[in-house]
Amino acid sequence: MANDQEKEAAARASLKYVRDGMVLGLGTGTTAAHFIKLLGEQVKSGLKVRGIPTSDRSREMAQGLGIPLTTLDECQEIDVTVDGADEFDPELRLIKGGGGALLREKIVASATKKMVVVADGSKQVKVLGKFPLPVEVIKFAQALVAKRIRALGADVQLRQGADGKPFLTDENNHILDCRFGEIPDVAGLARELSDMPGVVEHGLFIGMASVVVFARGEEIVELKRA
Repeated sequence: MANDQEKEAAARASLKYVRDGMVLGLGTGTTAAHFIKLLGEQVKSGLKVRGIPTSDRSREMAQGLGIPLTTLDECQEIDVTVDGADEFDPELRLIKGGGGALLREKIVASATKKMVVVADGSKQVKVLGKFPLPVEVIKFAQALVAKRIRALGADVQLRQGADGKPFLTDENNHILDCRFGEIPDVAGLARELSDMPGVVEHGLFIGMASVVVFARGEEIVELKRA
């Protein structure tokens, strides 16, 4: 419960980065959902923005709240994206993808002038890797990619859905959850994964977050990338 309150507090604090007339990237996950709900209240009060959701779930939620939406087909530059993270380190590098939307999240982040990450205090780590790293793969290459990631020292599990079948992303791919433990060379691992044929995207977000807004109890903390 405390974590949920921290998530809502961080989401509320991130609203200060939103201005009238902006195009906003709408993240995916529990903390991003708090932001979308709060944004819906602002829109109802007269705020004029357009959103580009990072998942079908976020799109449905935004539509239900009356938030006007657009697409990357219509708009290739996003003013601010507000999204959550599974972990962030002192350099504001992230692990994302626990909610299964890392591909669209990274595409939206790459088109964004300012990425604001909202989180509760438990997501702050000194070294990335406590959270399993999600890697999105095409089904055809799944076994091969899993073998190659295991060769890098990770325990690799195919993500399952609630129905016991392999989880499917919005792009109809599978996700491998890869437990590396602490990742000493984040940039090096990101390159190795990106170079593997069959890997669609991985959950290491490097140099993308502009600011992390997180709640620690009653306190709101903002960390900005140097």
